[in-house]
Amino acid sequence: MFRFFETLVDPFMPYEQSDVPPGRLGPFLWTYARPFRRIFAVAILLSIVVAAVEVWLIHAMGRVVDILSTGTPAQVWDEQGGFLIALAVLILLVRPVLQGMDTAILNNGVMPNFGTLIRWRSHAHVLRQSVGWFENDFAGRIANRIMQTPPAAGEAVFQVFDAIAFAVAYTLGAVILLNQADPRLALPLLLWLVLYAGLVRWTITRVGPASKAASDARSAVTGRVVDAYTNIHSVKLFAHHDRELAYAREAIEETRRTFAIEMRIFTKMDIALTALNGLLIVGVVGWAIALWMQGSASVGVVAAATALTLRLSAMTGWIIWAMSSFFRSLGVVAEGMETIAQPITLTDAPDARPLDFRTGEIRIQSLTHHYGRGSGGLEGIDLTIAPGEKVGLVGRSGAGKSTLVKLLLRFYDAEGGRILIDGQDIARVTQESLRRHIGMVSQDSSLMHRSVRDNILYGRPEASEDEMISAAERAEAHGFVLDLQDPEGRRGYDAHVGERGVKLSGGQRQRVTLARVILKDAPILVLDEATSALDSEVEAAIQETLYGVMEGKTVIAIAHRLSTIAHMDRIVVLDDGRIVEEGRHAELLARNGLYARFWARQSGGFIGTEAAE
Repeated sequence: MFRFFETLVDPFMPYEQSDVPPGRLGPFLWTYARPFRRIFAVAILLSIVVAAVEVWLIHAMGRVVDILSTGTPAQVWDEQGGFLIALAVLILLVRPVLQGMDTAILNNGVMPNFGTLIRWRSHAHVLRQSVGWFENDFAGRIANRIMQTPPAAGEAVFQVFDAIAFAVAYTLGAVILLNQADPRLALPLLLWLVLYAGLVRWTITRVGPASKAASDARSAVTGRVVDAYTNIHSVKLFAHHDRELAYAREAIEETRRTFAIEMRIFTKMDIALTALNGLLIVGVVGWAIALWMQGSASVGVVAAATALTLRLSAMTGWIIWAMSSFFRSLGVVAEGMETIAQPITLTDAPDARPLDFRTGEIRIQSLTHHYGRGSGGLEGIDLTIAPGEKVGLVGRSGAGKSTLVKLLLRFYDAEGGRILIDGQDIARVTQESLRRHIGMVSQDSSLMHRSVRDNILYGRPEASEDEMISAAERAEAHGFVLDLQDPEGRRGYDAHVGERGVKLSGGQRQRVTLARVILKDAPILVLDEATSALDSEVEAAIQETLYGVMEGKTVIAIAHRLSTIAHMDRIVVLDDGRIVEEGRHAELLARNGLYARFWARQSGGFIGTEAAE
């Protein structure tokens, strides 16, 4: 039975992705709710039916009181036995079935799947964002919003059907029931409804903003805490335990303050609600007693009115809390939308086609990019790299080397100019096809918190075990991998490497990264300080491997250690975002220009970071 309800909607069903999600709360939620619209219709109908049954049950109990006061037990049974049996069947069989279906629709059909669908699609949307988008936010805050928004949206939907729809139907039923007993009984209930609606309005107009502020504060705490955990080595290295505590305390205190403001609203609401409920009970029950004393109402009517008002009084706290929870959840969703509903700014062109790779010629034309700042980055770069040519990029920090590589990978769209691969503008081909043809080893050799095998196979998931091990051997990684063991007892290639590969040394991470790129075997190879984390002995072995890997590929290598690129076909020197020199190593030394000064100023093969006089 549970499986029937749990499989009414597949949260992983195919859907049409949008680069620009709705920016308003209602359309945003409706986008995710579309697969559930039939279930929602059934849920509303069941809530109304269940509420109607509950109201009718109170009416029936009032009738039972009247029946019991009309004669002897034998007479009552003879005249009303059928009604009493039917009432018992309704209570024992029909009511549980209706309640069970209503509960199963919400608890098993909607709640597990609605949140899952939102989380799945939100994660898919965020993964499509550009590298620059991620660089402008905390990973912890992004993840927190991805995790907070789905349960908040699910809670909002749950309250709509479990509380709000039920409460509206129940209240209307109560008005109808009292009106049928005596129209005058409905008057105090209607007056109470007006006052109660005012209290609800007062509460929800304040809870929404307060809950959003509290949610923002919680996200800020998560961002700061995750930032400290991610950079725990720096925290320990600089002995900033107390500083990080103080930094987190500011955000935690703001969370406490915003939450306290939110709770003040509920305290005021509870006090006002208690007074209103007293008015409801005295008004309806007192009026019913007065009518009975006048002979205008039976004892059963008094009993039904009493039961109804007591039930309403008990429900009011739940209803207003449910509505507050509904709007508080909407506040959390609104905060999550600040991340989830951001449009994808770096997209494939409408007519983008897969890259038709032929020879690997790279042509850079008037390339300009300043990250929107108007300075820094690149300015008017013109460069052609022939198929199979190995080019080294040299320059001081900030000269534009990494920017050039990021633009080649289309992590950013160039502000001016273009890059062509085999005559095709990379802005007009699909991003995935572009990056499939480029292998890169960077100085930031971070790994996934997965097994060594998974990390190497990331380069080419369909590769065989032998191919994976061969790549590790070529990267001088196989030997140390066999000796690995993680805290869970997994060994060798099954051992997990920790977040960003923290359980491995810098050199080990670099070699696993190299193995991943070797396995990918892309025709264009980018090396950004590929051997920076290796000791001299391992570097010498890796250099031989790299020369083998470079064969037949178009290569761009960035290096501060000039000895690693001295044998390149050509060396391009960047300074202040422009190409100032290019040629072979010997030619550049003979010119006695900037490259020659770099070479002369090396200590252990590194470029000086300051400009030569």
